[in-house]
Order: sequence, then C-alpha cells, then structure tokens
Amino acid sequence: MRRVLIPQNLQELPEQLPIGEVKTLTGQSMGTTWTVRFVNTHQLSNSTVQTLIQCELDIVVTQMSTWQTDSNLSVFNRAAANTWHVLPEPFFKVLDCALKIAAETDGAFDPTIGPLVNCWGFGPNGERSSPPDAAEVKALHADCGWQKLQLDNETMRVLQPGNVYVDFSGIAKGYSVDRIALALTDAGIENYLIEVGGELYGAGIKPDGQPWWIALETSPNAQKITESVIALHKLAVATSGDYRRYFEHDGKHYAHTIDPRTGFPIDRTTNALVSVTVIHAECMVADALATAFTVMGVKAALTYAKQKDIAVLLVEQKADGFEEYLSPKLMAMLE
Repeated sequence: MRRVLIPQNLQELPEQLPIGEVKTLTGQSMGTTWTVRFVNTHQLSNSTVQTLIQCELDIVVTQMSTWQTDSNLSVFNRAAANTWHVLPEPFFKVLDCALKIAAETDGAFDPTIGPLVNCWGFGPNGERSSPPDAAEVKALHADCGWQKLQLDNETMRVLQPGNVYVDFSGIAKGYSVDRIALALTDAGIENYLIEVGGELYGAGIKPDGQPWWIALETSPNAQKITESVIALHKLAVATSGDYRRYFEHDGKHYAHTIDPRTGFPIDRTTNALVSVTVIHAECMVADALATAFTVMGVKAALTYAKQKDIAVLLVEQKADGFEEYLSPKLMAMLE
C-alpha cells in the first residue's frame, strides 16, 4: 500500500511549465553526501551551480563544525569563561533557533549536549563499542544546559559561561538545505529538489508538470509499514531514526540521539520511537524538531505537533510489530 500526501500549498505551483533539462549534481560535506536536482531554465553551467551549492555548505562547516578545530563553533567551545563572542550572522541564526526550540520542547532539544555526544562516541572524538562509565556521563551532564547560554540579539553576541560545548549536529544539516534553497532561488533557479544527508527541500515543478515526489524514510526494519510519498513545494522533510547511527553492547541498542534530560541515549524500553519525520517550511526547524520528538516520545510529540500545527509521522516499535502515528496536520494532507 502507498499513502499519498498532498500539501495544501501545491495550489501555488506555477502554471507555466519550466523549459530546460533536469540536471543532477552531487557532492560531499559535513561527513555525508548531498544531491541537488534542478531544472536548468537559464542554461547555467554545472560548475557554476556546483560552486554555488558548495559555497553554502562550506559556510556552514566553517562556522558550525565541531569536527573542524578552527571553525567559529570550535573556537567558541574552547573560549574562556565569562567571555562574550560576536558571531557571524548564520551561526547566530542557528543558535537562536536552537535555543528557541530548546525552550519550547523543555530541553528535549539542547544544543549544549556536545560533551555527551562525544562521550557516547558520536562526535569527533571517535566511535566506541561499549557505554561510558555512568559517573563520567553524570559529570559531563552537569556542564550541559541550554539555559546557560545568553544571547545579545542587537550585537549578535553570545556569552561563553565556561565549559559549555555547543553541538549543531541536530540542526546544521537542515540549515544547510535552507541556505542552498535560498541561493538557488537567488540565482534564478526556481524548480529544484535538495537533499543533504537525508534532509530534503523541494520547490516548483519538473518539465513534465509533476512536482518533486519523495518517499518518506522509515526504519529499514519496520515491516508492513505503509509507504508514504509526498509532493514537495516550498516544504522541507527531516527524519530522525535510531537506526542511523548506533552501537550495540551486551544485547542493548545505543542510538546516537541523546536525551539531554538524562545524558543517556534514548532507551527502547521506555521510548520505542524508531523513526520521526517532520514536514515544515524550514528544514532547520524540521531537523531540530525531528530530534526533539524522538526524545519526547509518541504522546508528548503528538501533543506538541497538534498545539503548534506541525506535520509529523511517528513510527513506534511494539512487541508485535510497528505502529504509525500521524499528526492532525499530516492527516489533512491525505489524498
């Protein structure tokens, strides 16, 4: 079976078909791959568009990578206590968004959990095959907490209170997609589909009049789950899953999503969400919310999605298989 999702804004699709070939460009950034398909109505060279895309990705890496020791983020993370730092506009924008979502989700999303991400083997310090000592986790957890960060919106500054290590791994990919979308539009490219490490954004139509159809990702182990396809026009899709990065030890599954409230990866015995997909106008927001909902669990995630009118698809693993949950906004897209 297939579930077809039709967003309401498809009514805004351009009436005139674009003339030109559909080009496909690919590359690598942020430890993952990217792909952009676009209708080349202005006959731009592939190298011109490739350079434009790579430039946007490089800005995100240069400013927000914890893997690059000279990035703006790494410099901030090493900074002395009680020092203020003027941030580049993109960095400040992502941090501001991250802190707002942290507040709205009661810390289910928290950009300051970098030390825990590293401790559990999901950061630049390298992978691990067994869990860290609980005392080490507790000590690092004490240095975390989004409330410790203070922003000065007028001067785009942030205070380093001391030992706060920010990690944008739950939001930077989504932001990079937003940047690419804006750059393509500014270059006169209006019909495109962007994918960076599984996060997507689509706009416009193809020369055959069809929108950009994509299948929503879910756990590869989820049996008998209805395939969902959606037409993307000025919409982003972000998915978080416990199958993407993890390690297993003594029969226990340790996923890369850390619960900021405990310092430990989400536990399948208490939170059986295996996949969360969020559809939103901004990929940055969709990316962060997908992480937050994974931490929150089915009930809290659906409550938030209903209150904020967010389109979300949750997949939960149960003893007898998998169960899907659709938020009201997603249900409204059913054909």
